[in-house]
Amino acid sequence: MKVKNSNPPDGGYGWVVVVSAFMVMGLTAAVLKTFGLFFVEIQQHFDELASTTSWITSVTIAIFHLGAPVASSLCVRYTHRAVAITGGLLAFSGMALGFLGLSMVWMYATTGFLQGLGISFSWTSAISIVSHYFSKKRALANAIASAGECAFAFTFGPFFQWLISQYGWKGALLIIGGIQLNICVCGVLMRPLASSCLLEASYSEAETPPGNGASMIDKEDKSPITHKTFNWMLVRRPEFVLYAIFGILAAMSFFVPPLFLVPLSYSLGIDESWTASLLSILAMVDFAGRLLCGWYANLHVTKTVHLLTMTITLISTSLMLLPLANNYLSLAIFTGFYGFFFGTTVAVHITVLADVVGMPDFDSALGLFMLIRSTGGFVGPPLAGLIVDMAGDYRAGFYMAGATLVLSAGFLVTLDQLQQRKERGSQSNIKPEKSTLPYPSLHLLKFQ
Repeated sequence: MKVKNSNPPDGGYGWVVVVSAFMVMGLTAAVLKTFGLFFVEIQQHFDELASTTSWITSVTIAIFHLGAPVASSLCVRYTHRAVAITGGLLAFSGMALGFLGLSMVWMYATTGFLQGLGISFSWTSAISIVSHYFSKKRALANAIASAGECAFAFTFGPFFQWLISQYGWKGALLIIGGIQLNICVCGVLMRPLASSCLLEASYSEAETPPGNGASMIDKEDKSPITHKTFNWMLVRRPEFVLYAIFGILAAMSFFVPPLFLVPLSYSLGIDESWTASLLSILAMVDFAGRLLCGWYANLHVTKTVHLLTMTITLISTSLMLLPLANNYLSLAIFTGFYGFFFGTTVAVHITVLADVVGMPDFDSALGLFMLIRSTGGFVGPPLAGLIVDMAGDYRAGFYMAGATLVLSAGFLVTLDQLQQRKERGSQSNIKPEKSTLPYPSLHLLKFQ
């Protein structure tokens, strides 16, 4: 029986998948990024406190992370295409039902829970299938796909504001939900592709025993099914644990700068209109950083984990320097450095995860990594806020974020050392092949 060639094509139809993932990133993560534009409108409509209204976004973010293992498990059990389409329908349902605006609890359940679950399913399946379609060009493909978040966020801000002014916040939610239905179209384009590692497993099993045609057919048909389970045991692998700890510490830092950048600029006496431009600068350089780092990683000049360690170090340096700004120009320059290096980090961190666990366990690892990383996202902003309150200065939050990233880089160094030690150990265990001839003297006789 001929086994269908399922090696990662590293191009061809894979670029269609990348474009689809680019769109999905924009229709999920970018919508979540700019949802704050609805904050005041919803708060005034229900006449609620800011803390009560903020739970809508909090629920969305929580479900986005908590749903990742479920989404990964469904990708393993079914297909990325099915999960992405389901996510698009859930995201639309969350916005369409939120249009009714019955109560604040209703908003938690619709634009909070349903929207968060839809984003989780769509985002996880999209970023996962890109890694399955690419091997040598995986870093570049992931960078292009993730750049959709920046490209859409840059345009969604003014577009959503216009929708609210023209149709009200309820009408805007319904229109955005309709736009998110395009996730289903992108999902249809995500043609299933079996992992190359499963193909290799089927070949290796098919070759033993030789000459047994029936056995070969059975094993070719059944070997991929043995991997169709979610691997929860990844938490026992030291490499994955080290990378997960890095993810927690990095997430503690990444959510802090966008939170305190605007208040810091106000404290410096910068005009409100100029402050808004800082967010645009952040989005543009983030976009450039993702594409440039993806292109560089594709050259394979530097090992991906080394590249990630360098970008994390540069981010921490830029965060330590950013509080030194005392006017708009210096603040814009340091913000640009932070945004660029943040983009480079996002471009390669999923690729490093694939390198750490291997493609057979990548879907499971992605879900677990998102789940574990969420703890850092939840703890980081409140901890930074506490430090800011104690210090009485917004600069303290940036120092905290920079110091946490330095600590996270230490775990990447430890991970790299562990991987190198294992590689040296595997090489030392390779023994030279012994002669198959019974007597060494026969070698001489053969050439006489």
